[in-house]
Amino acid sequence: MRKMKWLYGVVALLTVCFLASAQAEDFPAKDLTGYIQWGAGGATDNVARAVTPYVEKVLGKQVILQNKPGATGAVAVQWVHNQPSDGYTLLYGAENPLLYRVLDISQLEYKDFYPIALIARNVGVVICNVDQPWKHVNELFADAKKNPGQIKMGSTGPGGLTNVAGAMFKAINGVTFNPIVFPGEGPVITAMLGGHVQWSTVGLASAREHIRAGRLRALALVSDTSVAGLENVPLITSASADYKKFLPWGPFYGVFVKKDTPDAVKKALVDAYRKGLNDPKAQEFIKNFGSVFMGISGAEAEKFLNRWQSVTTWLLDDAKEVKFSPAKFGIPKP
Repeated sequence: MRKMKWLYGVVALLTVCFLASAQAEDFPAKDLTGYIQWGAGGATDNVARAVTPYVEKVLGKQVILQNKPGATGAVAVQWVHNQPSDGYTLLYGAENPLLYRVLDISQLEYKDFYPIALIARNVGVVICNVDQPWKHVNELFADAKKNPGQIKMGSTGPGGLTNVAGAMFKAINGVTFNPIVFPGEGPVITAMLGGHVQWSTVGLASAREHIRAGRLRALALVSDTSVAGLENVPLITSASADYKKFLPWGPFYGVFVKKDTPDAVKKALVDAYRKGLNDPKAQEFIKNFGSVFMGISGAEAEKFLNRWQSVTTWLLDDAKEVKFSPAKFGIPKP
C-alpha cells in the first residue's frame, strides 16, 4: 500500500513538472501584469510606460501596468513576491529595494528576484522651487547650516533617491533637512511646483522638462561629468571633491520576476525585453529622457546591483542613516 502511494506521488510530481514545463514553453499564453513601485509621473513610471509597448510587440501580449506605491516601493515588491512564480507578474522597480534590509523596511530585496532587464540609469539632480534664492547647491548648503533640519526637502521616503542623496550631503557637507514624504518623484515635483517643499534631489529624467521650461531650478547634478543640454548646471563635486569617490551613482530602472520563475520563462522575457528595448524608438526615448541605456540582464545585471548596493549601503552607514550595518547582511565594503 505504501509502495502504491509512493508511486502515485511520483507520478503526480512528474505530471506537475511536465505541465509546468509545457506551460513555460508556451509562455506567454495570456496578458501579463507589471507593477510599478512608484506613483504616476515619476521617472520609473515614465520609463515603464514608454518602453513597454515595444516589448509587447515582441511578446504578442499586453503588459498591463499598474502603479502600486507605498513604503519606499516595498508594497509593490511584497505584492509581486506574493504572486505565483510563473512570469506573468512583473516588478518595475528602481534602486530602492537594495537598501531595504539595512533600513529595516523589508527583508525582501533584489536577491529574491531575477533581473529581466536593467533598462537605463539616470543622473540625480538637485532642484528647487524657482521662488527660492539659491542659484548653486553651495548656497542651499549654507542656508541649511544656518537652519539645521528646517529647510523642507521633498522626499520619497527612507531608501529613496532623495533620502540617500540627503545622507550623502550630510556625510560630506554636514547638512540636515526636514524631509516631507511623498509616494514618488512625480508627487515630489508637484509639491515643489506648488511651493509646499523647497528643494529635492530627483532623477534627471523626472525633472528635465521642468528645468528646461524654467519651472524648476537645477542647483547641481549628482555627477562628475556634465550632461548634454545642461552644461551650465554645476556638478556636485563643486561642493566638495569628496563626492568623487561615490560617482558615478544614481537611480536606475529595471524589470524583475521572482527568483524561482522557470528558466524558460526567464529566457522568453529576457529575449522580449532585449528586442523591445533595442527598438529605435525605445532608444530615442531613453536618450531624450536624459538616461543612459543599459539593457543588461542576469549575471551582468546582478554584478551591477551588487556594486550599487555596496557603495550606497556603506555610504548610509557612514552617515549613520541605517538601522543595521551592511556587514550584518554580508554586504562588502566598496
